[in-house]
Amino acid sequence: MQENKLTVTLPKPHPMQQAIIDSAAKRKIVRAGRRSGKTIVASIIAVKAFLAGERVLYAAPTEDQVATFWYAVKNALHNPIDADVFRKNEVYHTIELENTKQRIRAKTAFNPDTLRGDFASVLILDEYQLMSEDTWGLVGAPMLLDRDGGAIFIYTPPSITSRTMSKAKDPLHAAKMFKNAQQDTSGRWCVFHFSSFDNPYINERALDEITEDMTALAFRQEIQAEDIEESPGALWTRKLINENRVTEHPDLVRIIVGVDPTGSLGNETGIVIAGVGTDGHGYIIDDKSLLGTPGEWADAVLTAYNHNKADMIVGETNYGGDMVEATIMQAANVSNQTCRYKNVHASRGKAVRAEPVVAQYEHSRIHHVGEFPYLEEEMVTWVPGISRNSPNRIDALVWAITELNTEIKKPAVMRYPPRTMEIKTRDFKRI
Repeated sequence: MQENKLTVTLPKPHPMQQAIIDSAAKRKIVRAGRRSGKTIVASIIAVKAFLAGERVLYAAPTEDQVATFWYAVKNALHNPIDADVFRKNEVYHTIELENTKQRIRAKTAFNPDTLRGDFASVLILDEYQLMSEDTWGLVGAPMLLDRDGGAIFIYTPPSITSRTMSKAKDPLHAAKMFKNAQQDTSGRWCVFHFSSFDNPYINERALDEITEDMTALAFRQEIQAEDIEESPGALWTRKLINENRVTEHPDLVRIIVGVDPTGSLGNETGIVIAGVGTDGHGYIIDDKSLLGTPGEWADAVLTAYNHNKADMIVGETNYGGDMVEATIMQAANVSNQTCRYKNVHASRGKAVRAEPVVAQYEHSRIHHVGEFPYLEEEMVTWVPGISRNSPNRIDALVWAITELNTEIKKPAVMRYPPRTMEIKTRDFKRI
């Protein structure tokens, strides 16, 4: 009688996946396009490490992303699981060898706290660009201390449309980690970059079809997996913004809250606060843009108005007629607040409205007080006539500065005391 043999079934990796599997680096960072096979390679690495006796923890931002990994791992180990060699728990997404620390676990990690309370010898953070930086720095790294473990970071450069899901303070934090890893000479880090086209198992016809529906920028980010710091044709450059950045502003004589609500689900409402100083220069002092309901963004606008002791809220009439004013006034009545509001009408296109504001930046008359990563990313990646997304943060900034434009570079009388902001402590609550 022939003895039954247990088998583990793993997909055949393509060459780029194989390079990641073969690397002995303690820290690996993978920048890859959509459907390029990055989650599959994570599952292969996880299964191999588990079979070697390791304790593996895989994390991704959402349940759907975790489900893809979990399915691949279960499929690979189904034979020994069915034979009761390994124990599977669907509730906790674990596969383990009982009475040992040998285990695979898959968890969501949309914020750092969901990852706490565990340890690992192999930690895999998938879709890392959407996670808070603290998921690694405060929670993930200490998990590896017991066994001097290894970590793998996997990400796709976030486009404007996908970044609304992010919990990161800085939308480029994964790209900055990749860039720093490229400069490592110790051998501790290894970097990998491959596009969707590098996956030989992908349906090329479907890939060609979907790329026809994408902007050139989204194609470069999500298919070719390029980290784009700024787009050719964008109205602003990072150099222009950085050269005019300050850590404090002078006394302000007028403060405006610009608001630009989204016209579609899943997009943010732009809320940008700007002021003009006694030196006649304009200052961007805060960005409170958020993804929320009309009630939520109206409350955020009023909070910004009162916190900054603003003179006026400025919003566009084109979107839903007087909807913006009505929503804000309704929220003000409910909370027993008062505010000054001004409707503005967009008689010209976004790029034409923005050009005078860009000119003020070029003449070094507009300054960012601290850093505003999401606003600035939109400023340097939105290309008029090409980008399909609505630049709500830019629109809010333009409305605010346009209202102040006649006062910029004019003598002013002191009204508000100066404020100082530490660049390193900039933080944004994203809904």
